[in-house]
Amino acid sequence: MRIGIMGAGGIGSVVGGLLSEGGHDVTLIDQWWEHIEKIKADGLTVETRWKEHLTHPKAIHIHELQHETVPFDAAFIAVKSYDTEWATTLMLKYVDPDHGVFVDFQNGINDEKMANIAGVERSLGCIITIGAAAYEPGRGIRTDENEYGFKIAEHDGSDTPRARELVEVMNSVAETEFSDDLWGDRWSKLMVNCMANALSGVSGYGTAEVRGEANPRRIGIQLGAEVAKVARSHGIHLHPVLGLSPDDVIDASEGRNVEAVENTLLESGRNAGPGGVPSFGQDVRKGRRNEIDYLNGYVSDMGRKLGVPTPFNDKIVEIVHDLGIDFKGEVKNIQPLVDMLP
Repeated sequence: MRIGIMGAGGIGSVVGGLLSEGGHDVTLIDQWWEHIEKIKADGLTVETRWKEHLTHPKAIHIHELQHETVPFDAAFIAVKSYDTEWATTLMLKYVDPDHGVFVDFQNGINDEKMANIAGVERSLGCIITIGAAAYEPGRGIRTDENEYGFKIAEHDGSDTPRARELVEVMNSVAETEFSDDLWGDRWSKLMVNCMANALSGVSGYGTAEVRGEANPRRIGIQLGAEVAKVARSHGIHLHPVLGLSPDDVIDASEGRNVEAVENTLLESGRNAGPGGVPSFGQDVRKGRRNEIDYLNGYVSDMGRKLGVPTPFNDKIVEIVHDLGIDFKGEVKNIQPLVDMLP
């Protein structure tokens, strides 16, 4: 399978490097000049908790995409949520028009945006449960120790040969499953993202601290419970993610079975590793635009449409908007959320 990965940040680099090591024809496409040049010159180092891999995917700058003459069998869209439309549009002419597919490799709920451009008949989703980062040119880091890595799903939940083929392809990176419920798995992952990502950026904590420190952990439970309630009202059936049951998160937010949920969060924080930082936190540290409107902001918007209160998600969106783009994550920034805790 010939794969073009649009976006060579943490996820794109880890996936692209390990796929190329597994014998797949991979091209990384990105606007990060130094990163692409380093990969061209010296290869891409992929660091995991178990091993360091020197890999050799093809890497090109975005402007060099126009020179690609052999169509890709698959385009992995691994850019930020706010870049979904242009990235998908750009890849249209470079993916096989008859059998090529587009795969959403993002946080948030962007599958329909991608499918509206590429066509739902050419679109699949990938739910990501690994942590990844890219802090310097030529290096991608897998930061977690999770047992499972990915789920592949069709929009309508059907079991197709192309979905099964992608499962086999992604097994080169981490253990991958077929899913018959893209939307349930996507919203379940959104719940986990909303419990940690923005909190990391606002507070300056890494993944382990967000789940390990008492106040952000308890705020995260309230954020996650609101996501679960909105999803239920939207007719979405949620699934456990990283050992977290959505029902248990709701219970904990209301004072029931709190210790069990907090213990699960503590364990997932340990699995995230000491160097793990959610993508939102990485964006804040780099002074880049963040995805608040596509994560917690999306939940707030859906809550308003469905009549489901989301006070904690509303507040963290307000905090991030007030801080702007180029701000420093500090613990004091989450004090308004601490004051809201029951």
